[in-house]
Amino acid sequence: MSRVESVAEAGPGRSAGAVPVAGGRRPRTAAGSLALVRSELSLTFRRTRTIALLGILAVLPVLIGTVVRIETGGARGGEGPAFIAQVTQNGLFLVFTALAVALPVFLPMTVGVVAGDSIAGEASTGTLRYLLVAPAGRTRLLVAKFTAGLAFCLAATATVGLAALATGAALFPLDEVTLISGDTISFGEALLRAVLVVAVVACSLAGLVAIGLFVSTLTGSGIAAMASTVGLVITVQILDSFPQLHAVQPFLFTHHWLTFGDLLREPMYWDGVLKNLGLQAFYVAVFGSAAWSRFTGRDITA
Repeated sequence: MSRVESVAEAGPGRSAGAVPVAGGRRPRTAAGSLALVRSELSLTFRRTRTIALLGILAVLPVLIGTVVRIETGGARGGEGPAFIAQVTQNGLFLVFTALAVALPVFLPMTVGVVAGDSIAGEASTGTLRYLLVAPAGRTRLLVAKFTAGLAFCLAATATVGLAALATGAALFPLDEVTLISGDTISFGEALLRAVLVVAVVACSLAGLVAIGLFVSTLTGSGIAAMASTVGLVITVQILDSFPQLHAVQPFLFTHHWLTFGDLLREPMYWDGVLKNLGLQAFYVAVFGSAAWSRFTGRDITA
């Protein structure tokens, strides 16, 4: 079954090529919406590009763990930066180290590629018009694209976390975990915190998904949308590094990304994490609304 045919199932009573009657109302059902979301998820995760991006993210923790093992000789005492020393003492810390390395560059670049290509990619391949005729409905299609983007965020961060956990277990000891606050917790509790950190990091990328979705509605070129989204991430990261811009930096969507480190304290500090999640919700609301406004009022010719 082709993708257009599967989306057509979201609107019973219409064939894939049927053009809706002017002024008619398309059916809106929960089953239809779920079918569209499933179609988008299947499309996203079956693409060779998506699989390749997840593969690159999986290799990153392996490289970090291997380098740390070689440089430290697996010494339990550890020398050098404190975070690296904690990796040598407990392999679970490789999860947090890998996420800290991937979050500023690798994760946003992969998310930017997927989000930027969401609408523009359909337009460039000529399938967008048929999706809307199917009928998918513009609002429902946007929601499905955003949902698929969030799912990729979770898959990407989980890939980094699982690869780091497997590498850490293979190269370093796993035992009770000493947090960055100096307190010691059991391995089981630390593993739950790792799951929480992965979820927080995935949510931290929600604002970028909304931005990429908006950029994707502005052009019919998937490559241009992807390049613009990734370029915007790099630009914002640079702006966030200038002390002279300290007044506006707290409002940049990247500014609070690394606050997940506060979850590795006892007790956990939630202030920075909640600021980050609140800022992401703001970006989702603003750029999600902008994407909806642009997309619903746009003439679809491809």
